[in-house]
Amino acid sequence: MPLLPSLTVYVEAGVDEAGRGPLAGPVYAAAVILPKDVNIEGLDDSKKLSEKKRYTLRPLIEEVALDFAVASVDNDVIDRINILNATYLAMHQVLDRLKVRPEYILVDGNRFKPYGNIPYQCVVKGDGKFLSIAAASILAKTYRDDFMNRISEEYPQYGWHKNKGYGTRMHFEAIEKFGITPYHRKSFLTKYLFRLDL
Repeated sequence: MPLLPSLTVYVEAGVDEAGRGPLAGPVYAAAVILPKDVNIEGLDDSKKLSEKKRYTLRPLIEEVALDFAVASVDNDVIDRINILNATYLAMHQVLDRLKVRPEYILVDGNRFKPYGNIPYQCVVKGDGKFLSIAAASILAKTYRDDFMNRISEEYPQYGWHKNKGYGTRMHFEAIEKFGITPYHRKSFLTKYLFRLDL
């Protein structure tokens, strides 16, 4: 089933996040406003695309978008306000950064904190249903991957260039051997590795 270009006649911003579940690194969000007649071949939910395809699509999205923005909230803030509120914060930050003010917001998922007085709709698996959300999912994912690749050079033993901070066996074993880094989410580690002295 092809993705839908729009839900309303209004100027819509598609919003999505990347990195809610990892043990390390920030959560990223992106917002994208696409033209009504947009046609980006191969645009889809970022999870359905290869890494190469995501990076091929990113400049195309940024070129044709009426506006887009990307923002992140780091692990320290995640620990302080929890991942759900950090995700809302990142989503609000990207909406703040848009130069084109949206008249309607499409959010991937089933929860969102209202942004001003702009009407919105949460769409479960929306990144596989609407082009603007799919575009936002690709930007959020690739920009977060860029960040994780950079800090993997600083801490190569955790394999972040491969696992992107998620709880793989290699990642857990590295934490047990080397301890945690300034990029780890302590609130997540107390949940998954409660035996560690954090």
